Amino acid sequence: MKVLFLGDVVGRSGRKAIKAHLPRLRNEMSLDAVICNAENMAGGFGVTAATVQDLYDSGVDIITLGNHSFDNPQGISVIENDERILRPVNYPPNTAPGRGVGLYEIGNYRIMVMNVLGRVFMDALDDPFQAVGKELDTVPLGEVADFILVDMHAEASSEKNAMGVFCDGRASAVFGTHQHVPTADTRILPGGTAYQTDAGMCGDYDSVIGMDKEEPLRRFTTRMRQSRFTPASGEGTMCGVYVETGTDGLAVETRPIRVGGVLSSSE
Repeated sequence: MKVLFLGDVVGRSGRKAIKAHLPRLRNEMSLDAVICNAENMAGGFGVTAATVQDLYDSGVDIITLGNHSFDNPQGISVIENDERILRPVNYPPNTAPGRGVGLYEIGNYRIMVMNVLGRVFMDALDDPFQAVGKELDTVPLGEVADFILVDMHAEASSEKNAMGVFCDGRASAVFGTHQHVPTADTRILPGGTAYQTDAGMCGDYDSVIGMDKEEPLRRFTTRMRQSRFTPASGEGTMCGVYVETGTDGLAVETRPIRVGGVLSSSE
């Protein structure tokens, strides 16, 4: 199975990058599924019905979120009613709209996707490892699911690394999001799970992690707030990670994908 996971979409620039490049890549790479983290998609915070539809129209199959899942009030009902959108699975039971894990039939494949929020340097939810382990036990790879992806939305690279080790051999891939900076550690772990600490972002890299530079720089240098963060609006790069699996659902190939903008690289 051939799957592309795209890192955090930041604002209009990120959506435009996906619209410009994903349809071609989906065809050229014969992708079976595309999964995309979109928690910063609508003006940098959360989602709306229109921005979600933008991704679907561009060829995205499943959307994951993170700590900004519910920041946009317009998106809360969308998350609640659209089964292809996943907020973190480790919210306390019966507290958050929507769902954190989904099992989908795409073509001839059964795909499980999970979104989970880390606890180190974050507004902590329930134990991410316990939450992920419970779901992996319920849906064994190669038996109930042909492909399993865990989107580990976290600040600390050590916590993401630990989640990769925790899932090794039980998930097809563990890819990190949230930091908006693509890491150079793409690899297949000993048990067969594809791993990258952070998939990067889909957005304008002439920025401060996707946001217009002026306000973040002001806060760092003066400790004063003048306005809210707004997404940078220059040409975006589409960043993500490609993974191909064998019949057992474990990875046989993985590599980073960076197309367009300042980080464009050959595929």
